[in-house]
Amino acid sequence: MILSLDERLNQILPRITSREFLDSKGLGNEIGFWVFDYPPEREMDVRGFLSGTVFPALTKQVPHIKAATVDLLSLVTELLEERNLLDKAMEMQASKGNDRTLAALRSVLKEDKLAQKIASQHDIASLDLMILTGVGAVYPMLRTHTLLSALHPVMGDTPLLMFFPGKYDGHSLRLFNTLAEDHYYRAFRLVPEST
Repeated sequence: MILSLDERLNQILPRITSREFLDSKGLGNEIGFWVFDYPPEREMDVRGFLSGTVFPALTKQVPHIKAATVDLLSLVTELLEERNLLDKAMEMQASKGNDRTLAALRSVLKEDKLAQKIASQHDIASLDLMILTGVGAVYPMLRTHTLLSALHPVMGDTPLLMFFPGKYDGHSLRLFNTLAEDHYYRAFRLVPEST
């Protein structure tokens, strides 16, 4: 049976609040990295569901679930502001275009640096769950599969859930359902489209 996006969204909270999920049980010694993929055109529906249903419900769980949400666009913006590069980057984009700006920012926005920034902002070992959002908003500044790889040594036993506007088939990530596939096979689909 094929599940609609709404049916899949309604399965998020029961899954991420289960002890099996939080303890990464049944993964065969794999890391607890999860992807919830969705049609990019439904971005606003997913955001609304997360902010209106999932995030508030996590704080009301008994026992309490300690979750941190990282909006990747906010993270990138913050990093550029700290280095006094945000205004310069916008000026450069206007005068020299996207490709030159991205090339100039590449060393600043390396995924391993972003992973360390996430680790410095959160006590990951004390979290029950980390959630990544804003994946589509930071393309092409960073690559999701590379960021996930950089987060492997940082996350330890803490599960990570990434919301992905595109397709994840368990082997590769296809952002916006149109861009070239980025091979990444270490994450699990949180709620598959079919049962």
